[in-house]
Amino acid sequence: MFVRAYLRASTSEQDANRSREQLRSFAAERGLTIAAWYVENESGAKLARPELFRLLADAHPGDVLLVEQVDRLSRLTADDWERLKSEMTARRVRVVALDLPTSWMMATSSGDEFTGRMFEAINGMLLDMLAAVARKDYVDRRRRQAQGQEKAKAEGRYKGRPEDTERNAAIGRMLASRQSWGEIQSVTGCSRATIAKIAKRIKAA
Repeated sequence: MFVRAYLRASTSEQDANRSREQLRSFAAERGLTIAAWYVENESGAKLARPELFRLLADAHPGDVLLVEQVDRLSRLTADDWERLKSEMTARRVRVVALDLPTSWMMATSSGDEFTGRMFEAINGMLLDMLAAVARKDYVDRRRRQAQGQEKAKAEGRYKGRPEDTERNAAIGRMLASRQSWGEIQSVTGCSRATIAKIAKRIKAA
């Protein structure tokens, strides 16, 4: 059984590796070693997440997909969550989340078949519930942000997020020196969308 850890943060300004040691400790306490790490800065509300789907493509039946919290895996709509679940089911991947204790049994092969199937059923229902809660939290937070921005605009206080001009200038220089987008991401921690925006800006100049 392979344990494959998935780390996600929504933006390049957030640290996707924040929970790495917590996941490592969880695995070590159960005599397991994390065989592979998959890290990305993408919104959990998006189904199209390259590293998550690379993990699923790499996975073998019975492998564990380890996450800190269910919301690291999904803030998806109900339809997209069903699509992701179908993919995980087809790959026979077992989801283990630190905030879902019923899933912890999935990180071991102990126990009889009946007990294992019971925990799978319970875990599946709770996973659905936490995914729905994560989606609601995402929608509520976006609504509050939009309301705050509208209020600030009405009062003439909203200016949007300031551009990181120093970082973007460095990205421009790296693009000019023909460094790959992967190398630029590794050095600056920015998203591919940011690189694309700067590349488009340079082309238009």
